[in-house]
Amino acid sequence: MTPAVLPFSEAQRSDAPVPLIDLVEQYESIKGEIHEAVDRVFSRQSFVLGEEVSRFETNVAKHCDARHAIGCGSGTDALVLSLMALDIGPGDEVITTPFTFFATASCIVRVGATPVFVDIDPETFNLDPAAVEAAVTPRTKAIMPVHLFGQCADMTPLWRTSVRHGLAIIEDACQSIGASYNQRRCGVLGTVACFSFFPTKNLGGAGDGGMIATDDADLAARLKRLRVHGDAGRYEHVEVGLCSRLDALQAAVLDVKLKYLDQWAEARQTNAARYHAGLRQLGATSAMDLPLTRPQCGHVFNQYCIRVHDGQRDAVMQHLKEKQVGSAIYYPKPLHVQKCFANLGYKMGDFPQSEKASAEIMALPIYAELGEARQHRVIESLASAVGAGERNRTLSFPKTERRAA
Repeated sequence: MTPAVLPFSEAQRSDAPVPLIDLVEQYESIKGEIHEAVDRVFSRQSFVLGEEVSRFETNVAKHCDARHAIGCGSGTDALVLSLMALDIGPGDEVITTPFTFFATASCIVRVGATPVFVDIDPETFNLDPAAVEAAVTPRTKAIMPVHLFGQCADMTPLWRTSVRHGLAIIEDACQSIGASYNQRRCGVLGTVACFSFFPTKNLGGAGDGGMIATDDADLAARLKRLRVHGDAGRYEHVEVGLCSRLDALQAAVLDVKLKYLDQWAEARQTNAARYHAGLRQLGATSAMDLPLTRPQCGHVFNQYCIRVHDGQRDAVMQHLKEKQVGSAIYYPKPLHVQKCFANLGYKMGDFPQSEKASAEIMALPIYAELGEARQHRVIESLASAVGAGERNRTLSFPKTERRAA
């Protein structure tokens, strides 16, 4: 299925500003379908859980080849609910990364457990499996790998560690729906997996929303109960849960978008390939490292993050700003030195790879609708920022390359 083809817009001019993220063109291409889905919900006046949510849950489960999918209020709630369903709480430890969005670690704290940070692989920014193995103690109950920026963590050694020590694996897949590892999509790479549908994700809603995927029927049943205050039915509360139900409006919108998710991911992959080719052609790669995709991984590029050498990131970002090209830092301060986690006893220097990534990394526009003209502007602006590409300003891309939407 293909979204509607839009006429050439002012935003697509080669000299137009290029924002880091632009959701408008995607919406315009499927606006009719979105309005039809929303009108259907309003006509039924069923806004919480119900048929729309059940249909979307079924379709997400099929997409990632999981037996069960359980909608909830946000990706953060998905993580909290998963920890609760696995009986992880005070006295327990969960091994995870300090180089991630805040919710990864805060959810562990919210259930009373302790996040144990380990360093990252400097090439993929995902958990270093050897560091995970070394961090296991008798108090460890789970490993929480983050499939960061759209690429799965290296799961095979993590599976071995989990089996060896009897640990659960909670996939933080909030940035990576559709990503794959050894030809299996995230969502079925651990005990349970958590997705976010925040509007800027590859599959983004019209507000907050989340999903949990698992192959464990008993765990799925408990998660469904926990999301509605621990209610087993007829106001019979067998445990204390949360109020974290996915809205029918969000499910209806997301179910429309799910049909296009793989197509949009292919467009992001095309954009990533153009960045790789263009920045190399202009000689810019001596000043930066481009994202690495492991051969066993299918990267869906929720973010396209480069590493800028020699402390030049801020100057490069300022140059892009002057050229009206968007960029952002993911993440400027690793979690182990956040004030709210000071009681964990970590300090600067404990995780040098995470700290170095925080000092060097920056994200470029990668949304599916970016297109060649705007991407040329990004590539040439970035090359000029690092003093590359002055002699050869003409970019060319392989004719066989799949074009962005």
